[in-house]
Amino acid sequence: MQFELNKKYIDDLKKNIVEHDEDSAIKLLYELHAADIAEIYDDLNVEEAKFLYLLLDGEKAGDVLAELEDDDRERFMKALPSEVIAKKFIDHMDSDDAADVIADLPDERQEEVLSHIDDVEQAGDIVDLLKYDEDTAGGLMGKELISVKESWDVEKCIAEVRKSAEEIDEVYYVYVVNDDNILKGVLSLKRLIIAGNKKDVKEISNYDIISVKVDIPEEEVVNIARKYDLVVLPVIDSIGRLVGRITIDDIVDVMQEEAEKDYQMVSGITEDVEPSDKIWVLTRARIPWLLIGLVGGIFGAQVISSYEGALAQYASMAFFIPLIAAMGGNVGVQSSSIIVQALASKSAGFDSLFMRLLKELAVALLNAIILSLLIFLFSYFFYDSLPLTISVSVSLIIVVVFASVFGTFVPLALDRFKIDPALATGPFITTVNDITGLFIYLSLSHYIFSNFGS
Repeated sequence: MQFELNKKYIDDLKKNIVEHDEDSAIKLLYELHAADIAEIYDDLNVEEAKFLYLLLDGEKAGDVLAELEDDDRERFMKALPSEVIAKKFIDHMDSDDAADVIADLPDERQEEVLSHIDDVEQAGDIVDLLKYDEDTAGGLMGKELISVKESWDVEKCIAEVRKSAEEIDEVYYVYVVNDDNILKGVLSLKRLIIAGNKKDVKEISNYDIISVKVDIPEEEVVNIARKYDLVVLPVIDSIGRLVGRITIDDIVDVMQEEAEKDYQMVSGITEDVEPSDKIWVLTRARIPWLLIGLVGGIFGAQVISSYEGALAQYASMAFFIPLIAAMGGNVGVQSSSIIVQALASKSAGFDSLFMRLLKELAVALLNAIILSLLIFLFSYFFYDSLPLTISVSVSLIIVVVFASVFGTFVPLALDRFKIDPALATGPFITTVNDITGLFIYLSLSHYIFSNFGS
């Protein structure tokens, strides 16, 4: 049954903490998943969390620490001695999660925590993982895996699997390597179980294997896993030696982080933030695009002011200014969002720019004609001004086509220059199209009114 956090539960838990009633507190936590226990952190202060989490057994404590949000975990870790972090948490965590936790600590504390880890092999694995950039396959991978030599027979292979499986939570595949630890293939548990004991591993192995190198970006890891429907990916070094594996939970985490980052960029937020961040951090993340919007608004005002005389003479020109600006911004965001989505799934690229532009141009023309006909009918019957009707209808066609093409081209161009195309959506597209739309509409309207009457 899914756990639901409520006020009564938190009140009971806090009462146990205040009274130092360890037995009652443990009972409240006993059947909860690590993710549920981590969720409770938001309702506790650091000292309350410290009392509570130190009651957990080693494996559950490690899982809870891994589930905490980065900022929450950082605050919690500051309240714990290095020895407690090592023995209570790190000793019981997978190498990739342990490396993530230790990477958030200052350099001096990293060394202290590592020195208190009892398992020297695990400490070595963590040190190895800390060398990799966190945004690469090496930074995502864990060292826990099962590998066997291709020269072994099935009986020896099964014995190795039994021995290694005690230290690994999930066994997806057995990896086949040669004497130099070069990855040669994979072996499914099913094939291993049904094979005869005297068969050689190389006879039943699958040599059609997909792997990734340690230095490729995490986004590429996600694309490979998604393309080939993989739940685990072996990681190799520059000469093909097996060094780790990336599991589906880490891949999903990256997908979620990328989605959140792109959503924030679309919203005009320039850095990764959380609602719990300090006011200055939230302000710093939002202000750059707001300033760009402010500058864009000033330019828009300048465009309008340059037609002040025409607006004074033909006041009806002002009626459709909000509509033109809104339609340009909306169409541009639609086009750019579709292209950004295609780029994220690797189904679009700069090489296909011409075909993409042609397709968007066709869609834009069809949409523009439909919208223009609707606004033509509305303006003609409600405003009784043929120049105004023609001005807004023709302007709408031009604005929609321009916004659509511009919204298509910009993210493709940014991707070409290795800039995140998500920057092209939201405030940037809206601001540029607002200014351009206003200029097109007011220029065309001024011309039509001046030459064909009011």
